Formats: sequence, C-alpha cells, structure tokens
Amino acid sequence: MNAITASLTPTRRRELRALAHALNPVVSISKKGLTEPVLKEIDRCLTTHELIKVRVYDCEREQREALLAELCAALDAAPVQHIGHLLVVWREKPTEAASTAPVQPARPRRVAPKLTKKAAAAKTDRAARARPIAKGKPRRPTRT
Repeated sequence: MNAITASLTPTRRRELRALAHALNPVVSISKKGLTEPVLKEIDRCLTTHELIKVRVYDCEREQREALLAELCAALDAAPVQHIGHLLVVWREKPTEAASTAPVQPARPRRVAPKLTKKAAAAKTDRAARARPIAKGKPRRPTRT
C-alpha cells in the first residue's frame, strides 16, 4: 500500500465515488492492455482532473483487478471503485505545478475617455431619437 492509498479513508472514498458517478470515462484500455502511451494519457488526465474513470474492454474481472492495481502502483494513485468495466482512480493534484507556473503581470485597465457635457447630451439625444416611442393599449374607461 502506498501513501495515497493509506490516506484514503472510507469516508473520503465514499465522497469520491459520489463525485465520480456523474463522470464519463476519459480513457479506454483495449486489447493491447496498459501500454506506455495509455499510462501517459491516464497520468495527464489525473494531473488535470484528479478523479477519472477508465473503461476496460476485453478483460475478465480478475484481469481488471490486476490492471487497476498495476495502474495505481505505476501512477501513485488510489483506486476508488471497480464496478463492471469501469475503474475509478484518484490522485491528488500536485501543488508544485501551481507554484512553478509563471505568473503573467496584470494588464492595465482601459479607462474610457471622459465626455464633455455637450457630448454627453448629444449622445443621450441620439439614443432617445433612435428608440421608437412605445404606445400602449388605450385604457378602458372605468365604470362609476
């Protein structure tokens, strides 16, 4: 058991299963099994999303369990759930990636030029002339 699996409590595992319920599988493993490109794709998805579903084709239950164990050991991830042909895997996002990302300086805010009173009045006059005057239905006379 690695450190991540040991730190995954039953309560946390239940929360992750609930979160994974709405997810769609992002990676599929087929006849060739767990190849290097598939491992890289799963690693990339775990780095991005933390919690992913993996669909496995053409395997029996024992093979899928072994595949899940191998996958988690190779990527230092925690198995959350194995149900049918779906494997749910979780790995915490690395914190170093956020701190080493270059920070772009903030762009200066664009300030609109100030309008003179005459220009502001002309602007509102044009807007008022462009709008048609809305006429409602004539009111009925009230009974007295």
